[in-house]
Amino acid sequence: MHSENKFPMSLAVRNAYTRGEEDETLLPLVLVNRQNDPLGRIHSGDSVIFYNIRGEREIELTRSFTEKTFREFPVDQNLPVNFATMIEYQKGLNVAVAFPPQGVLSDTLSDVIAEHGLTQTKITEAEKAVHVSFFFNGKKSDPLPGEERIVIPTRKDVKLFDEAPEMSIEEITRAAVGKIKDPRCNFTVVNFPNVDVVGHIENESAVLRAIQAVDRHAGLLIDEARKQNVAVIVTADHGTVEKWLYPDGGVDTGHTDSPVPFILLHPDKTLTLKPEGELTDIAPTILDILGLPTPASMTGASLLRQDKKSFVPVPRLLLIILDGWGFCENTKGNLIACAATPVMDALRKNHTSALLAASGVAVGLPPKTVGNSEAGHLHMGAGRRIYSDRLNIDQSIACGDFHQNQAFMNVMNLAKKNGTALHLMGIVSFFSSHGSIEHLFALMEMARKQGVPRLYIHGMLGRRGEQAQSGANYIHQVEEKCLSLELGQVVSVIGRYWSMDREDNWDRIEKTYRMLVYGEGNKISIE
Repeated sequence: MHSENKFPMSLAVRNAYTRGEEDETLLPLVLVNRQNDPLGRIHSGDSVIFYNIRGEREIELTRSFTEKTFREFPVDQNLPVNFATMIEYQKGLNVAVAFPPQGVLSDTLSDVIAEHGLTQTKITEAEKAVHVSFFFNGKKSDPLPGEERIVIPTRKDVKLFDEAPEMSIEEITRAAVGKIKDPRCNFTVVNFPNVDVVGHIENESAVLRAIQAVDRHAGLLIDEARKQNVAVIVTADHGTVEKWLYPDGGVDTGHTDSPVPFILLHPDKTLTLKPEGELTDIAPTILDILGLPTPASMTGASLLRQDKKSFVPVPRLLLIILDGWGFCENTKGNLIACAATPVMDALRKNHTSALLAASGVAVGLPPKTVGNSEAGHLHMGAGRRIYSDRLNIDQSIACGDFHQNQAFMNVMNLAKKNGTALHLMGIVSFFSSHGSIEHLFALMEMARKQGVPRLYIHGMLGRRGEQAQSGANYIHQVEEKCLSLELGQVVSVIGRYWSMDREDNWDRIEKTYRMLVYGEGNKISIE
């Protein structure tokens, strides 16, 4: 066999690049034999491990394989599989969970506000709904007493948001202004998702439009808040486009390790902030401003220099989250610095401000890793460090416990006992917040040790946090791993745009399902 034929799928991905395709939206690639029959499809009785983490983008595909009453698109109703997931994607899914949730958090910022009879409203569009609700509230799905959630539908008339960088910001602002005007609303959280969402697309002019739209609409909210005598905090959950370039000049569309701004507009102009902190300090600061007690479980510290007894609590507060808006002194490759941002410029010049750590250990992630929306919102609301699933999994691999995980053992043993296949599917990346190639490799090694007879890998590629065209390199690494273990084949590759949706774009998930089950896609010969 020629050397290049040992790596057919990575070669196929490179060939797709020459056709103008990219990792994020890569159309399905399917390995076939000499008879042109798809290899490694998911059959009845097979075992499947979806090894992604985070979870909100993994629910739809998981449901299509495990939900008996699934009706979003036609599926094979006679396809029972033994399905395991790395973490819990959603309560009630018919799956085995390898790393169950550590439980919901109590005494979060939202909990304290609710317990004291105050009202709160969370406003964003569907792209970030789970972040300002589930994660901000300490992994609670249901609204708390006195809590309202306003979710603006995400536009369906564009394929990617560089076609409409403003997204649904007009509707978010309209809803937020209504709540700012409502004297009954004590605490309002508004998330503008544009910078983060559009920042993941390699389109500089679109990113600049997104930044400027967020700056402009943040100003509209602040103007209304001042009219209503509402205190305002402006901050972000993580950075993105303030470090737009890699050292070699390539575009980095991922998250960053930058700090984020924290700006306070308070009726008492004598209040000042400490210059530095962490996202965990936001909740204690807000509680001090509202005159509410800080729970002992919150290890974050108020950013206010003054003791809370020295100023009068405010009855109403607006928290504006500029999703993905990081801070970087270096202006080279800094799209925040390149954009026209008169509102944020004036805020930082004229109001007390701080910089908050929003990555790595400060938000419960491994050292030197970039921040993300899940960890950012979780730590804003929790007021304490919460160790991430990724860190727990990495530690489990390091100490050897991973290979004794009962959920994985069960599905692998079933494949071995019944002579059926084991399928590993998920993101193939090192930098993605949705998973790690190291987790895939650990599962492959475990399958070898457990004597799994047939192992098939279905890779999902993404551009976020990766250099352009890095997907082919990752797939090549997985193919090399298969050769070294003498077990496994990469049989499917697809862009995460099709396989990791959270907006009920069922046509995308159906494309992935049909690739996995029926082998539909661009056929790649094993020869």
